[in-house]
Amino acid sequence: MQNNTFSTLFVGQNLIRLSAVDSTNNFLKLMVSKSEPLPEGTVIMADNQFAGRGQQENTWYSEPGLNLTFSIFLKPAFLPINKQFMLNIAVSNGINKALKRFIGAGIKTKWPNDLYYNDSKIGGVLIENSISGSAFKSSIIGIGVNVNQQKFDIEKTKVATSLYEILQHDVNLIDLLAEICSHIESQYLQLKSGNYISLMKTYLENLYRFNEPALYRQNGEVFEATITGVTEEGKLIVLTSGTEKRYSFKEIEFLKN
Repeated sequence: MQNNTFSTLFVGQNLIRLSAVDSTNNFLKLMVSKSEPLPEGTVIMADNQFAGRGQQENTWYSEPGLNLTFSIFLKPAFLPINKQFMLNIAVSNGINKALKRFIGAGIKTKWPNDLYYNDSKIGGVLIENSISGSAFKSSIIGIGVNVNQQKFDIEKTKVATSLYEILQHDVNLIDLLAEICSHIESQYLQLKSGNYISLMKTYLENLYRFNEPALYRQNGEVFEATITGVTEEGKLIVLTSGTEKRYSFKEIEFLKN
């Protein structure tokens, strides 16, 4: 355990910083599998995460020492299984709010849980849930944020940006981590109190392309649609040709307009 001065109740109070690891999620899962109970809110941070993962098993490349790559251990046993996407919403809201403290306007959450600045990706979230029977056992929240990196391999990361590129100066990684932990904890406590309506409202207010006509692809077909909402189960609601449709993750692809 590493003592710190995070102004939180539990998220980040047990902070373990590693010089290098394949994946902070993998490291945290190994810790959870051991018999000794792990405090909720434990954070594993790596200076160099050399095999990070994103959605759909995509590789998340982060230049060593310049970005935030960390995982948070939570135990949302209070959350119904059919509302598990609300955890994604709470986490995304927290990161969004934290980044706005540094950047201001322009930060959006791209469904389901990528983080965008205008039309460029600045971060992402990978949540891995452990379920026992009909209840949550634990959740491991993997988070990557491009902070001080200045060069990106466009072939690997497609369109990417960082706080440095936006602000034109370095950002202290621990200060940013503390801000993110604080806001995630706040949103998580709202989730625990069942404040789903407020969480969803915030998520939609900051949703990339919300209420904007845009191009999408589904089964090879390109069509125009407008995002009108997201269900508590995590399905994207769009309006296309006067018809409302709902898509699960991997069923629909965002296209550049």
